[in-house]
Amino acid sequence: QRRSLAPSQLAKRKAGDEEEEDEEDWHPSATRKRQKAVSETESGECYRSPFRKPLAQLTNRPHCLDSSQHEAFIRSILSKPFKVPIPNYKGPLGLRALGIKRAGLRSPLHDPFEEGALVLYEPPVMSAHDQLKIDKDKAPVHVVVDPVLSRVLRPHQREGVKFLWDCVTSRRIPGSHGCIMADEMGLGKTLQCITLMWTLLRQSPDCKPEIEKAVVVSPSSLVRNWYNEVEKWLGGRIQPLAIDGGSKEEIDRKLVGFMNQRGLRVPSPILIISYETFRLHAEALQKGSVGLVICDEGHRLKNSENQTYQALNSLNTPRRVLISGTPIQNDLLEYFSLVHFVNSGILGTAQEFKRHFEMPILKGRDADASEAERHKGEERLKELISIVNRCLIRRTSDILSKYLPVKIEQVVCCRLTPLQAELYKNFLKQAKPVEELKEGKISVSSLSSITSLKKLCNHPALIHDKCVEEEEGFVGALDLFPAGYSTKSVEPQLSGKMLVLDYILAVTKSTSNDKVVLVSNYTQTLDLFEKLCRNRRYLYVRLDGTMSIKKRAKIVERFNSPSSPEFIFMLSSKAGGCGLNLIGANRLVMFDPDWNPANDEQAMARVWRDGQKKMCYIYRLLSTGTIEEKIFQRQTHKKALSSCVVDEEQDVERHFSLGELKELFTLNETTTSDTHDKIKCRRCVNGHQVRPPPEGSDCTSDLSQWNHCADKRGLQDSVLKAAWDAAITFAFHHHSHEEQRVIP
Repeated sequence: QRRSLAPSQLAKRKAGDEEEEDEEDWHPSATRKRQKAVSETESGECYRSPFRKPLAQLTNRPHCLDSSQHEAFIRSILSKPFKVPIPNYKGPLGLRALGIKRAGLRSPLHDPFEEGALVLYEPPVMSAHDQLKIDKDKAPVHVVVDPVLSRVLRPHQREGVKFLWDCVTSRRIPGSHGCIMADEMGLGKTLQCITLMWTLLRQSPDCKPEIEKAVVVSPSSLVRNWYNEVEKWLGGRIQPLAIDGGSKEEIDRKLVGFMNQRGLRVPSPILIISYETFRLHAEALQKGSVGLVICDEGHRLKNSENQTYQALNSLNTPRRVLISGTPIQNDLLEYFSLVHFVNSGILGTAQEFKRHFEMPILKGRDADASEAERHKGEERLKELISIVNRCLIRRTSDILSKYLPVKIEQVVCCRLTPLQAELYKNFLKQAKPVEELKEGKISVSSLSSITSLKKLCNHPALIHDKCVEEEEGFVGALDLFPAGYSTKSVEPQLSGKMLVLDYILAVTKSTSNDKVVLVSNYTQTLDLFEKLCRNRRYLYVRLDGTMSIKKRAKIVERFNSPSSPEFIFMLSSKAGGCGLNLIGANRLVMFDPDWNPANDEQAMARVWRDGQKKMCYIYRLLSTGTIEEKIFQRQTHKKALSSCVVDEEQDVERHFSLGELKELFTLNETTTSDTHDKIKCRRCVNGHQVRPPPEGSDCTSDLSQWNHCADKRGLQDSVLKAAWDAAITFAFHHHSHEEQRVIP
């Protein structure tokens, strides 16, 4: 047995062994000499440890250095059988040689019998005899949506994708390949269209791609959003080409390269471009053909005479999809333009449509219409709906109530301050356009007067420069302002709506962690918001027409982050109200109304969208008895028309006659709400809603437009309660998704 020769071990053995015969001092060098001498004298061989094995010679190397044999040996080492790079893959290894046809029937790209599969096309069932006779190379196959997408589609989105595919493949209307996706905001129109594009680019019943290329045209603020959505849902399976800036030569070069792509596997099959860029570079896109064009926010094509409409209409593509949550904004002729763009000729010419549909329907919708006119209008309306419904799909936001929190929309009527009331009355006495408008003439000066009154309702500071210059309608008005007044500082107490806004923001900031979106039609009003935020030390971001497209996407993403400190998002409805996703906020204040109800609807839909986790509150501020209420009433008339034609609501109240809507230049100081008076609400007694409604009242039609009226005691929103004593005179909920009743 070997023993350690380490000095420490030898010292221990020497100290512990009393019977050791050798008592001499130990020296390492002497010990090594003795061991070496003993080993050499005993066997004449070197000592070899039994625990150490000798190195073995390699036996698998070639015995010769011939170059051909060496190369063959290296190739045998490096060669490995092919394995499909998918974890746990158990399918065929694809050992079929290139260029050799596969035996048997053609198969679909995805399994149509998989659980949850979305099948867009199913081949006709054939008997065994027919299967023997059919040409195997021409047998149609199933068209199945990629499971990556079908797993995330909600039921209404699956229905929408099937409708879109049937329309663009001419299965709903023979000879027509277009459709209108008219779902309301927040229902996932973008995802449905991405699913349609991906399916058409990869498969068809003929076992080949249906199209080679697709073009998405959208507002400039949504180009980057479309690119991100494609990346999000398809996960790098496709590389879209997004053009959101650059020189004219650079853009032309990219467009020419896109149009010159050919083949079954185009490198960049999707082009995303803004309406403005498309119009300026339409010539490059008209040199070839495109399989599909999708127009987002398609209500921009409501005028068939503008250059954008004509440039898109000249694009060589049979398949056209138009996305618009508000297909009817002002009149039926605009609706005709949209339908004519996607499916030319199904409603005849513009003159035929106006004579056969528009005039009878509008006469029948007028509150002063005779019984015969109403009957004829309803008949033509049913005929129009039956034609258009073959290429239009419309679902309302009620579907979202299954997936999103409750949304409460409140119309808040705010009394004018004494300064605003005096300025308003002074303008009505002096302005000559008032008489012209009452005579039925609408001039440039009349439109200017409307704008001046709208700005006055927002805040007197917006018309202060007109008072200084003593423009028409504001002569001597400067004397009405407080002494020492300056526009450099915002004074909320001079405006009824600004006073309410100040209270709403203060209560929200102090009692919750909610964020707020402020929307206005005027950048001057946004300037006032900025001054107010700086005075109150609120952190804010602002988006208007001066901001670049790339920067818009960054600030929206930052604002939506739960960790961002910004409390307020200021938004110009003219610059980017469409398509933005601002789910980081759950309160939105619509500070002033727009003549076009679609603009307001688009702006108010920014917070109540997919991903929202909190209850949403929408505050629509109106100045009591002013032109703002008249504008709101006009919106109601237009939305009633849209409800009849698009939503097919049969019992929409005929609230206002067209004659009443001409009374723009009046001020009603004796009412709590001119709009509430004109809807003839029969559920309110002395300004309070009762439950149940008064006996004999028919409130069904009222409920379709106004969910309930509320007074100070009935308001369930704590923020609005706190602001009540400031300047609020009346409030009623509008299109709420939670039925609420107020008991006085």
